[in-house]
Amino acid sequence: MKKLISHTYFLAILACLLWSTAFAGIKIGLQYTTPLQFAGIRFFLAGLLILPLTKNLKRFFKAFAQNPWLIVKVSVFQTVILYSLFYWGISIVPGAITAIIIGSQPLFAALVANFMQKNDKLSLKKFGTISLGITGIILIAYHKGWNTENGVETVMGMGILILANISSGIGNVFVSKQKGKIPATILSSWQMILGGLTIFLISLSLEPFNGFNHPAPYFISLAWLSFMSATAFTIWFLLLQRHSVLVSDLNIWKFIIPIFGAFLSWVLLPDEQPELIPVIGMVIIGVSLVLYSIINRKNRA
Repeated sequence: MKKLISHTYFLAILACLLWSTAFAGIKIGLQYTTPLQFAGIRFFLAGLLILPLTKNLKRFFKAFAQNPWLIVKVSVFQTVILYSLFYWGISIVPGAITAIIIGSQPLFAALVANFMQKNDKLSLKKFGTISLGITGIILIAYHKGWNTENGVETVMGMGILILANISSGIGNVFVSKQKGKIPATILSSWQMILGGLTIFLISLSLEPFNGFNHPAPYFISLAWLSFMSATAFTIWFLLLQRHSVLVSDLNIWKFIIPIFGAFLSWVLLPDEQPELIPVIGMVIIGVSLVLYSIINRKNRA
């Protein structure tokens, strides 16, 4: 049992299942506040939640003193840019569609890793599966309407979410390259404390501050999202630092996110329901990711 719980696949699936709950939670919270403020507070709290797990505050601050540039890079790409774009995009795009687009993150992570890491190059077959996944995204975008006012806004939101995917891929590479330099709990905590505080400070100049006089659903969603982020990111950073794990291979497990994320949005959000074309697009993206995983296994055999 202990061996199963510590297995890379089990932990990757657990992290992705946690992340899949974010779309509905964010949509609920955004009914009462602005995107950047919500994101900033969420990640700052998530970073504080991890802080006790670092056990030694002296070690926590020493890690920053020894690796300030690394921590800043991970914070900027993995929190500030990624989640500023993510919250901006999800405020425009329906939660289920957001889950589908973010679920294509493995495709963009593989492309980023191809250019940034020598040991993680794309083969022609892998590139073909990525192209198939992008076809699914284009199908969803076309269905949402290129020529209508709302359609253009939705497509713009999808573009913002794709940029968020690219930022996530870059952040993943930075974490993977520093294998062993900083413990996962310390790096994850620093990333979210610095990133969350930065997003919140940026929000004060761009959004009106509405205080904290919100109903219970806001605080429930905020509490869950903070806990979920603290847990999922710590697990993910731990896996990225394992010597046998490649960025592109690990990110393949994120194909779970669009399926459960879209399903939860359809169940929990009253104004969202499944539509045929987005579901087909989701299936295409899922198939492309499964094919990518199969190619990886054959290459290792």
